[in-house]
Amino acid sequence: MATYKKRGYKPKTKVEKEQNIEEGSTTAEVFNTLDEGASKTEAFVEKNQKYIFIIIGIVAVIVLGSMGYKEFIYGPKQTAAMNDMFQAQKYFDEATTAVEKDSLYTLALNGGEGKFGMLDIISEYSGTDAANLASYYAGTAYLRLKDYKNAVEHLSDFKSDDEILAPLAKGNIGDAFVQLNQSEDALSYYEQAAKMRDNEFTTPMYLYKAGNIALDLGDADKALSYFESIKADYPNATEASNIDVFIGKAQVLANK
Repeated sequence: MATYKKRGYKPKTKVEKEQNIEEGSTTAEVFNTLDEGASKTEAFVEKNQKYIFIIIGIVAVIVLGSMGYKEFIYGPKQTAAMNDMFQAQKYFDEATTAVEKDSLYTLALNGGEGKFGMLDIISEYSGTDAANLASYYAGTAYLRLKDYKNAVEHLSDFKSDDEILAPLAKGNIGDAFVQLNQSEDALSYYEQAAKMRDNEFTTPMYLYKAGNIALDLGDADKALSYFESIKADYPNATEASNIDVFIGKAQVLANK
């Protein structure tokens, strides 16, 4: 059992003297071990300081280079890309409500009035968020122009975590495959689009499309599950307004 010893206390008995010597030896051993560890560390640093400084220098260059790239290269490039994309995006937006859509979608793709089109943005500003967004616009424009292969190509290049645009891009690829008579591919993309995000707009829309393609492919059970999901989970969606008709149709085919 450890006992409290006042400062300046001197051991009197033989046992206390031996204990004091033992404690002193242990303490000295600890400090010697620490000294040895420190010496080894100093020796290692001294021996390898050239390589250590090289590693530190490389890390510093990478960090500073990344910061410099974002501030002095990527930032201005992204700003320029968005400015150059303004007119093309305006053509695209006008096409969605215009009577003469094809000419406006073509202008959105190729540019007009001396301004860049979406294809120019993709080419000139590769690697920017603007170029990525331009891939979505270009793919959708090609889809509207019935150029389905180019639609698939550009929409496949588009990457996004956006709640709406991400599933729309997948769903648009599905639409293109429907027109290319590749129903199995279309079903796959509709299913991906439905699962990507859970919202009242894109989810029921692509469950509905997936259900109809599944019916065409003879998979009535899968179609039924999609239609029933719309009825149960998205009762306020547009697709739910006549979903009982499709559920009935799928049930009949599933029971054959």
